[in-house]
Amino acid sequence: MKTTSTPRTSCLNILNPETLYNPQPFAYSHVVEVQNFRRILHIAGQGGETRDGELSAVFAEQVWQAFHNLESALHAVDATLQDVAVLRVLIVEHSVEKHTVLIEIMQQLWRNQAFPACTLIPVSGLALTTMLFEVEATAYTV
Repeated sequence: MKTTSTPRTSCLNILNPETLYNPQPFAYSHVVEVQNFRRILHIAGQGGETRDGELSAVFAEQVWQAFHNLESALHAVDATLQDVAVLRVLIVEHSVEKHTVLIEIMQQLWRNQAFPACTLIPVSGLALTTMLFEVEATAYTV
């Protein structure tokens, strides 16, 4: 038996099977089914740098900025975070504290919405030596 998350008006059907643990407190979903879509959007990994190339040394600020950058990329093609089916997040020197920050930010960004499927990948470094976080996304729109 499957348990569905918040109903959506898009082409995404987000599910959390009852046979798996509840991932909602961790800000992701187990399964995203995509049907009847017109466009697939692949958004390259977005780091926490500002438009001017500035990069905060604070992890939470980089996460917020990276998601802001993701939203900007999505808006450029008339899409939103709610169209995202899959996220891949990379965290330099992953820790429980950093994971907690990520969860809290995602809970704010997807407030009252079902979470996309998400894979967290701990890494030793990213493209820039001062980068602490990067997020890549795949979205589908009607």
